[in-house]
Amino acid sequence: MNLPNKLTLLRIFLVPILCLLWLFPYDNFYFSFGYLNLGFISLPVLNIIVLEIFLAASITDLLDGQIARKNGLVTTFGKFADPIADKLLVNSMFIILAYKHMIPVVPCVLMITRDIVVDGCRMIAAQNGVVVSAGILGKLKTALQMITIIVVLLNNLPFELAGIPMDEIMIWFTAFVSVAGGYSYFMQLKEYIFKSM
Repeated sequence: MNLPNKLTLLRIFLVPILCLLWLFPYDNFYFSFGYLNLGFISLPVLNIIVLEIFLAASITDLLDGQIARKNGLVTTFGKFADPIADKLLVNSMFIILAYKHMIPVVPCVLMITRDIVVDGCRMIAAQNGVVVSAGILGKLKTALQMITIIVVLLNNLPFELAGIPMDEIMIWFTAFVSVAGGYSYFMQLKEYIFKSM
């Protein structure tokens, strides 16, 4: 197994660790990570730990593709597993953020629904021998999702200091870009979708 595929598998492996770390019932064991106080803002230390693991996983997303393309290590497994790893990481984080009431549920549902629809469209296209690579909106969506998760984990720092609700702005803007990208995929592949009806 080559290095890019190992990085992809590492990203998948980090997802359950993130979920377990963040959802573990620490209160039942009378344990707390505590808070980091920055002026009038309290940032849970657990958020920082989760953020560090999330950033490490996100970096593997940047590295695996670059290494694969630069060294001619692009594989069928990589093409299949890389987008799955991305969606597992990002969507798991969004679900937990919504579960913890740190983001609204609606944009979370919109983005996950978009991913399901796009994957369905890609499957239908693949059955017709058409391979669809990620477009500019798809790449922008992934980047925005990762930035949004970082801002939310930081409790909207540094924007909170200026009273700017950047976390709320980012989550809705990211959902809009996500849905727009999904619509673009659908329009690009609609002839194959309607042909299969």
